[in-house]
Amino acid sequence: MTAAPAIPLRAKSTSGVDAWVLRVATVLLAAMLAVGLVLPLATMLVKSFQDSRGAFIGLANFASYVSTPALVGSVYNTLFIAVVVTILTVTMAFLYAYALSRTCMPGKGFFRIVAMIPLLAPSLLSALALIYMFGNQGFMRGLLLGQSIYGPIGIVIGLVFAIFPHVFIILSAALSLSDKRLYEAAEALGASKLRTFVTVTLPGAKYGLVSASIVAFTHSITEFAIPKVIGGQFDVLATDVYKQVIGLQNFEMGAVVSVALLVPAAGACVIDRLVQRRQVAMLTTKTVPYEPKRHPFADRIAFAYCGGVAFLILGIMGVAAFGSFIKFWPYDLSFTLRNFQFDLYAGGGWKAYVNSLQMSLWIAVVGTAVVFFGAYLVEKTQEQRAARRAVQVLAILPMGVPGLVLGLSYIFFFNAPGNPLNVIYGTMAILVVSTIVHYYTVTHLTAVTALKQLDPEFEAVSDSLKSPRLRTFWRVTMPICVPAILDISVYFFLNAMTTVSAVVFLYSVHTNLASISILNMDDAGEYAPAAAMAMVIVATCIGVRLLHALLTRRLHRRTQAWRQR
Repeated sequence: MTAAPAIPLRAKSTSGVDAWVLRVATVLLAAMLAVGLVLPLATMLVKSFQDSRGAFIGLANFASYVSTPALVGSVYNTLFIAVVVTILTVTMAFLYAYALSRTCMPGKGFFRIVAMIPLLAPSLLSALALIYMFGNQGFMRGLLLGQSIYGPIGIVIGLVFAIFPHVFIILSAALSLSDKRLYEAAEALGASKLRTFVTVTLPGAKYGLVSASIVAFTHSITEFAIPKVIGGQFDVLATDVYKQVIGLQNFEMGAVVSVALLVPAAGACVIDRLVQRRQVAMLTTKTVPYEPKRHPFADRIAFAYCGGVAFLILGIMGVAAFGSFIKFWPYDLSFTLRNFQFDLYAGGGWKAYVNSLQMSLWIAVVGTAVVFFGAYLVEKTQEQRAARRAVQVLAILPMGVPGLVLGLSYIFFFNAPGNPLNVIYGTMAILVVSTIVHYYTVTHLTAVTALKQLDPEFEAVSDSLKSPRLRTFWRVTMPICVPAILDISVYFFLNAMTTVSAVVFLYSVHTNLASISILNMDDAGEYAPAAAMAMVIVATCIGVRLLHALLTRRLHRRTQAWRQR
């Protein structure tokens, strides 16, 4: 007799206290995302149609915006910078990723590490280094042939440095999924290297190129710190928002400029989502992984190119590090630790750094718990279908909201008279909430990806054994997903340490942050202490990354041993 085929188990709806908890948790998560994102943005949109007294004036603010040449010029400047930065960054990162994945050049591990270094630094660091290099007293200012670094040149170089690792990660992943058979077929047909590149390599990486371009474009539009530090008189939309709110106290016009900033950023994210839906699988069970062959000349060219890019990245980091230890640039280059005595300068002292650590730890713990459990509710439960769909939509929306826009919308919403949530305004809590919301999308997608890899039969078996879902979540789901949980927590921590735009409108005297202190010291002309604080943040991020690597390796052995069987 042949054995009867196994019938796959299907998860059933839970019941009792367990189901009630899951329902309440799903509804609460949807409500939290609505309060943390939708209501503030709606309040900001309403504010753009009001005057300073709160009276409705229709499109008068928008008419005033369009009739102001300086403000309209910022739109052109922003788009110009975004296009130039996107072209340069995508081209450089693609060639860098291509060299690492398609040649046999030496030192690939080293070059991959170097490419990730900008992720560990606040974006202001590159602007400060460029001032030391090409500013009025810069030791390389002659290379600009009379042009000033304070303007589009400085903004473009700073943005390329800051955005490069984000684009490289996407393109590196796109080029890693290649089928060796396609290249063998092209070679058998006598296709030249150039024709193979155009007809095989580029089409295979087209979705990665589109995603990388949109990421670079969006980051360029929404970046605030670099244009603020090195932009000079070259205004962009992000700095316009800051000037209208902080400089002129014109909150209504700040809301209008925020809407102008929100439209292209959100539009780019929508295009990215549409493109991803059309993407087809590049890796199948029949795929033969591509293995590059040795070509001495091509390998040397690739090594030289990657060496040049790595030299630029390390050079910018090195100049910032050097500037943090000198007495007075460029007249007294002697070594000093006085720049690290932050209590002597305008940035808020070491208290700002302690605040950043405290905020980052809260975000890493609370944010990871909310995001992962929220992704579990969406992906692995059947309760409250409408609420789960709402969470799915709301979890994606932060990707298209610039940090400055989110921060300004929090002012309008949480500082409104009569709002019971006003108690968190000006406290550490609002910084934690805004930063979690700002970086929610990437972490949510990471958690969902990890949960999708788990067979639904885990929950089905749990239901059949009448074991509570929450027990299964705690004893099975979480241990299996430990690597993803650690990735989410370190992502939250690093971004919380380096962020500026999401919190620049929300910090108070008692909640000043290290990244904000760099901005304040730069405004006061204290460049060396600003560089010193930036390097302290870099050292902290490097330490956290090393700790993350050690924890990942140790916990992987304890919780992922089943993968080795």
